[in-house]
Amino acid sequence: MKQNINSLKKEIVEVGRRVYARGYVASNDGNISARLDGDRILITPTGVSKGFMSVDDLIILDLNGKVFSGKKKQSSEANMHLQIYKDRPDVMSVCHAHPPYATGFAVAGIPLDKMVLPEVIIALGTVPVVEYGTTGTHELYGMISKYIKDYDAFLLANHGALTVGNSILNAYHKMETLDLAAMIQFIAQMLGKVNTLTKQQTDQLIDLREKFGIRKDIGLKPVRKSKRKKS
Repeated sequence: MKQNINSLKKEIVEVGRRVYARGYVASNDGNISARLDGDRILITPTGVSKGFMSVDDLIILDLNGKVFSGKKKQSSEANMHLQIYKDRPDVMSVCHAHPPYATGFAVAGIPLDKMVLPEVIIALGTVPVVEYGTTGTHELYGMISKYIKDYDAFLLANHGALTVGNSILNAYHKMETLDLAAMIQFIAQMLGKVNTLTKQQTDQLIDLREKFGIRKDIGLKPVRKSKRKKS
């Protein structure tokens, strides 16, 4: 187990460098975690830039939030991660960041629910906008909980993005896919037209998910439109 923990720590540090290098986070933003076993997770610290972490910065928690090891304080959004692991036993890693294009859609309240790109349909399906909840509070996960069992990627209203996966790299790669999808859709909208695939074309892509070990039911429920109060 010790070797496995060390390997996971190195992966989280590497993903932290990637999200920082890509501009998905600024300053000390974002948080990354991984499931160690049925009762414990590994998570990034608060107040430390994800681009400059070391393996010694990471913290081990149990699913009730008790600290097993770590010299620093755990992420302020640790509760969000813990609740996801409780509600999704299949999830092995969680990645939260603020990628610019995806976050732009989140701020605008626009879900990524158009069937446009084959890679996105296979990896993510559709991506809902989760209603706003105050960061670092139970309110935030209360909003996410409405969607967590049906999607692997989420736009957090006026906040950022969240992805889950079967490994640290898988959760991170979904974040890359999410932001690229948002960027391409934004560009297409600026050019004046977003062409969508037909139902037949979409169904063929969904059938390919099994080949890649992706659940066919993830990201396929109709996305609820974000309701915003008029000012």
